[in-house]
Amino acid sequence: MPDDQSTKSTGKGRPTPKRSEAEARRRGPVAPAPLTAKEARARRKAARGTKEDRKVASTERREAAADRRARMLAGEEKYLLPRDKGPVRGLVRDIVDSRRHLLGLFMPLALVLIMSMLAVPAVQSVITLTMVVMMAFMAAEGILLGRRVNNRVREKYPDSTDTGFKLGWYAFVRASQLRRMRAPKPRVDVGSAV
Repeated sequence: MPDDQSTKSTGKGRPTPKRSEAEARRRGPVAPAPLTAKEARARRKAARGTKEDRKVASTERREAAADRRARMLAGEEKYLLPRDKGPVRGLVRDIVDSRRHLLGLFMPLALVLIMSMLAVPAVQSVITLTMVVMMAFMAAEGILLGRRVNNRVREKYPDSTDTGFKLGWYAFVRASQLRRMRAPKPRVDVGSAV
């Protein structure tokens, strides 16, 4: 029969440290708080690094941001904003980008009308009426575009969880931007079959 003492394992010889003690040991000692403002400034300056290091880090950040923006504009799924991600949103963008829309002329026309109203105050009532008519046409086009987009999405992606209003609004906002200012850039040409 084996001896009980020979089967017992020996302990590590010290108690297991508490988690807070182990984490504190990993972090190392904490420096005491600075006693003077001069000492605090010196610590901040040392933590910032040299001017050359900051310039290099700033340049790298700018280059990384420019690269991310270029990839987002190119339409790479990983770099798209959350509102633009997914095949459903890609289809909506393609549907909008395949046609010209009256909505895209809203901002330029509004600026022209406002400037002409300021230049010639006598035609203010005519310009106001023109703007109301223009907005009515754009609202009608937005509703028709939203219905068209929703029908196409329901055909191609019947399991889509996006609501009709969300998709319609997404299409409306994209169509109201000038084509060259849209982000991500259009993948299809005007007149392409989608």
